[in-house]
Amino acid sequence: MPPQITALGGRVQTTLRKFSLAQKTLAVIGVAVLVLGTIALSSWLTKPTMSPLFSNVSATDASAMVDQLTAQGVPYQLADGGATILVPADQVYAMRLKMAAAGLPATSDGGYSLLDKMSATSSDFTQQITYQRAMEGELAKTISAINGVTASTVKLAIPKDTVFVATKSDPTASVFVKTAPGVTLGTDQVQSIVHLVSASIEGMKPTDVSVVDADGKVLSAVGSTVASGLADQQTSDYEARVQASIQAILDRVVGAGKGAVTVNADLNYDQTHRTSESYTAPTPSPLPPLSSATTSEVYAGNGTATGGVLGPNNIAVPSGTSTAGTGSYSKNSATVDNTLDKVTEDTITAPGTVRRMSVAVVLDSKAAASLDMTQMNAMIAAAAGIDPTRGDTVSVSKMAFDTTSAAAAQTALAQADAATQAAQKTALIKQGAIAGAVLLLVIFLVIVGLRQRGKARREALDLGELRMVHDDDPLGLGMGPGHDAFPAIPAAPPVPEGPSAIAIKRAEIGAFAEEQPAEVAELLRGWLVGGKR
Repeated sequence: MPPQITALGGRVQTTLRKFSLAQKTLAVIGVAVLVLGTIALSSWLTKPTMSPLFSNVSATDASAMVDQLTAQGVPYQLADGGATILVPADQVYAMRLKMAAAGLPATSDGGYSLLDKMSATSSDFTQQITYQRAMEGELAKTISAINGVTASTVKLAIPKDTVFVATKSDPTASVFVKTAPGVTLGTDQVQSIVHLVSASIEGMKPTDVSVVDADGKVLSAVGSTVASGLADQQTSDYEARVQASIQAILDRVVGAGKGAVTVNADLNYDQTHRTSESYTAPTPSPLPPLSSATTSEVYAGNGTATGGVLGPNNIAVPSGTSTAGTGSYSKNSATVDNTLDKVTEDTITAPGTVRRMSVAVVLDSKAAASLDMTQMNAMIAAAAGIDPTRGDTVSVSKMAFDTTSAAAAQTALAQADAATQAAQKTALIKQGAIAGAVLLLVIFLVIVGLRQRGKARREALDLGELRMVHDDDPLGLGMGPGHDAFPAIPAAPPVPEGPSAIAIKRAEIGAFAEEQPAEVAELLRGWLVGGKR
């Protein structure tokens, strides 16, 4: 082994021997943390980034893909309950090509791919059914892409065009959706599904789409313009807006917490369509007619009227007498088409109109003692938009409020705030104590380290002990009372080329004292103790 490495190992061992127990413990902990951190960092750096290979795949396709990945030795992960397969990001595209070559995913939900399999000799009925299946598959794929929807099925009922039917039926659609566990579709998501399907089919209206979930709950029924959940939400929102506007006035008039408001609204979600026509005289009047027609008929002539009685079978029997005379006929008629103003009004009432509303207000009798209730009633009616023609009602009354619960709540809130502040103070004290302890530990370790370094550099001695040495010379070095503490070394002639032997000895003694101060100190103590004896 090279001497440099041996010397370095010796220095490390010497340094470790000088460590105290606390320093050794901290050193071991530091080395362990460094090793574990290095292992974790290397593991994180060498771990590949996973990206989705396929998502929303069936269990059969997922099993086949896992077998392919295992056979090729590609690491993978499963997510979303096995519906999503993750592979290293740098192998995503290559593995997709290999999966496509293997015919995976094999499960197909139809869509426009069905049209590619249709032959040119297919009948018209087959073509229509295939096209309808393709539309159903594409709509199902689109709906399944909505967040929270794991699977969906769409069934279309499209009437056949024929010239033998006077009125054509509207197409309808039924949508079945399956959501992820714990996920419930909101009213806005249901409406988006309804409008997505209705806008994809020609002639289909949003009222012709029905949506059902996996639990058999009807989310949107055929014929309903607004879903039941959305209608309730709109009603609640309207009541909350009216209540907030009234409550804002009460807070300014009687003070916060001195008035309570309850609003009950009945909204009409029926959509109505009304067409009316009205005719009025034109202005300025009169105006020339649009058209006019006159018919005249005149007839005149001479003739003899034959008379007699009726015979058998109502046959006239001439009596042999006749009456001579003249006759005439005339008829006049006129048709005039006058100009009139025609107004055709087509009114469509949107759903969500207010059918009836009632408002109840209760005021604290102490705060509202000096208020004019008539004026207060009118002000609340104006703020709520009360319409008496609809049968809307407003009730404003004064009563004594029970403040015991409010006082108890205020007390509990104050106690909770005090407890929170106390907990925060305790946490701060604990953190301060921990920080102080850590700081003291660091300071202690620094002081111990500095002392160890000072001891390694020098060992303090009492020079007075050197002067009290007696005549004894335990080591036989001639250091009695009549001799100097250290025998004088005769001076050597100066050597200009290089250091003297004395300088070299002094340097060696100084180096020895610096490298092994403890042994030098023990040697000097032995001399001093022997001198005292």
